[in-house]
Amino acid sequence: MELTPFFFGLYKFVKYGLYPLTWVVLLLVAATILALFPFSPTRLRWVRQLVASSLLLLVTCSSPWIAYPLIGSLESWYHPPQLTPSDHFDAIVVLGGGIDEKGSLRPTAEPNSYSKNRTTCGVNLYQQGYAPTLVLTGGDARVFGTGPQVATEMRRWAVRLGVPESATKIDTEARNTYENATGTKRLIGPASILLVSSASHLPRAVPVFTKQGFRVTPAPCDYVAQNLPRESWDNIDPLDFLPDDTALQYTTEAVTEVAGIIVYWLAGKL
Repeated sequence: MELTPFFFGLYKFVKYGLYPLTWVVLLLVAATILALFPFSPTRLRWVRQLVASSLLLLVTCSSPWIAYPLIGSLESWYHPPQLTPSDHFDAIVVLGGGIDEKGSLRPTAEPNSYSKNRTTCGVNLYQQGYAPTLVLTGGDARVFGTGPQVATEMRRWAVRLGVPESATKIDTEARNTYENATGTKRLIGPASILLVSSASHLPRAVPVFTKQGFRVTPAPCDYVAQNLPRESWDNIDPLDFLPDDTALQYTTEAVTEVAGIIVYWLAGKL
């Protein structure tokens, strides 16, 4: 069943609790609170341990030599499909990855980099003639208030890339991967599909769609890691041992994806 607004908000709140940066902040807050009280040998030891732990966690999670093999282990789950001109599917389904909203500086709402990259991959497959229909799925993921719908902006991007609007279908209600699958099923039924999403997202998305009755061929795109995890150490750069904000982002994505797989499995959605 789809999440109610309350449980969707709770889901988003709990998700923030999985972020490595959240744990770093919590450790530092705990150390700060202890430091406000008169010191004793025990309290001083706890402060030192909390500060050291937060520093170790931050350096580890923001190091490229940790982040890239970690997210690469998810991205290597499914390889790009080896398609031939005779292969044909009922639809190409592209999962939304978010939206950049209109503001005082940005003149219009537009798909974020994840949604743009995924849509571009889907358009490329459509233009090669693998399916007559391009399905774009993604709704308003705001917890408070309302915002633009991801699928609507993805359709605009697909049309700009040359796809006829008549060849597209959109699901503007989905807020997570499970709702992507159920919303797509309402649109086209349990069809034969090419499923397009970021490579790190497909280990969760493919079994979710399969359980809804789709015949799924994964089409990963938007790769982060350059090489397979077992090859990550072949070309080590000394700078990879230094903290990097992009590496922290990729570690966060990997952690939340693994957690999402576990939660979906426990909920019986895989």
